[in-house]
Amino acid sequence: MTDETSDQTPITPISELGYEKCRDELIEVVRLLEQGGLDLDASLKLWERGEQLAKRCEEHLAGARQRVADALGAGDTAQD
Repeated sequence: MTDETSDQTPITPISELGYEKCRDELIEVVRLLEQGGLDLDASLKLWERGEQLAKRCEEHLAGARQRVADALGAGDTAQD
């Protein structure tokens, strides 16, 4: 992830990120926030982005869980 405090940095829309990219960017956001040294506005922007990334990661995981459940359910009905 590039410096989120720069207005010149293009930010990929979260809806376009896969799970791994969301997770990796979230890890970087947490690292930057824990490192400190950012002003309040920059910290809030990063925190907001992190919240959105965490939500998107949860959506990806929920979708994966559903796919596994569907596959297991399809296997059960095929055995009947």
